[in-house]
Amino acid sequence: MTRNDSGERRAIVVGAGIAGLAAAMRLHRAGWQVLIAERAPARRSSGYMLNLVGGGYDAAERLGILPALAERDLGLFTSILVKADGTPKLTVPAAVVAAAVGPRAISVFRGDLESVLYEAVRDTAEFRFGTTVEAVEQDGDGVTVALSDGTTERAELLLGADGLHSGVRRLLFGPEPEHRVDLHHMVGAFPLRRTPREPAEGSGTTFIGPRRTAAVVNLGPDRSSAFFAYRAADPESELERGPARALAEAFGDLGGGVPEALAGLRDDPGGAYFDSVSQIVMDGWSRGRVALLGDAAWCVTLFAGYGAALALAGADRLGAALERHGDVAAALADWEAELRPEVRKRQALARRGIAQFAPPTRAHIWMNELTMRAIRLPGLRQLVQRSVRSAR
Repeated sequence: MTRNDSGERRAIVVGAGIAGLAAAMRLHRAGWQVLIAERAPARRSSGYMLNLVGGGYDAAERLGILPALAERDLGLFTSILVKADGTPKLTVPAAVVAAAVGPRAISVFRGDLESVLYEAVRDTAEFRFGTTVEAVEQDGDGVTVALSDGTTERAELLLGADGLHSGVRRLLFGPEPEHRVDLHHMVGAFPLRRTPREPAEGSGTTFIGPRRTAAVVNLGPDRSSAFFAYRAADPESELERGPARALAEAFGDLGGGVPEALAGLRDDPGGAYFDSVSQIVMDGWSRGRVALLGDAAWCVTLFAGYGAALALAGADRLGAALERHGDVAAALADWEAELRPEVRKRQALARRGIAQFAPPTRAHIWMNELTMRAIRLPGLRQLVQRSVRSAR
């Protein structure tokens, strides 16, 4: 086995996002020393809003980060479905949403979750920013990794947690097109630098039209965000336009809080997430002593609403598998067998969920509105609550 001078097993984690930081945290708890290589020159602390419910909430609890996340909880808010001009169609109070999702739920910005994880591992893991993997060689005892900073590192395990466009996956498992399934939609999400004038503080507005959705959430200073999703026949062309231009062309006709959000993006595009909606589908997530984790292995897309939860759960379960098995290969096989059914479920839910984020017809929009109206009715609220919980 490859160990350091103190006898600890050693791992190299590529990617300092949610999956990579959670893996470093869990591996340290299992007695491993971790080196984290991140291609960005420094930590990124922005990002869109995400929810941890069900298994994601459980994983955060097992990792011990819930108290720190609770301090950053965005809470629930009144949700208002609006027309294209921004005028209200129907309102779902925060209390009704709370009754549907249950008490074991928390909402935070992606950057806040990453910050909590970083604070938990900053003193136990070695970080190398501005660094990528250039070559990998394996043998029976470990893996040798050549890094872009000119160093060569030896470890017992290499984890590729470097996202949808994973460099580790490309090196070890083949080009991205062999594993990426394009769903022909685009997603844009970003925090709002200025508190929006619309909607009112403590609420969020959502416009749902044929093949597109636009949402603006106002939770006060430094707690507001925007989300956009739309059908795209040519995602590559949308990416070439960039988020400010592409989103302006797709949503520039809307009213309410959308124009202000788009103007803010045009003036300050930093921190925006903008990408085609794709899933990663692979027959196996590991090869020898190299494994993929999070979006690099199974990207479920934002349409699943469960990417961060799976990243946390995947890291937690990987650490548990390595504790159960002294042999890395056996641990990886056990881990994948346990997690793969959940990933398949979430990817399938995401594909079906496209009709909610970008309804293909007005009939789909009507059904979405009917569900939102139903959640407000005491007699039907329990049925909606059971439906929400079954999808966790």
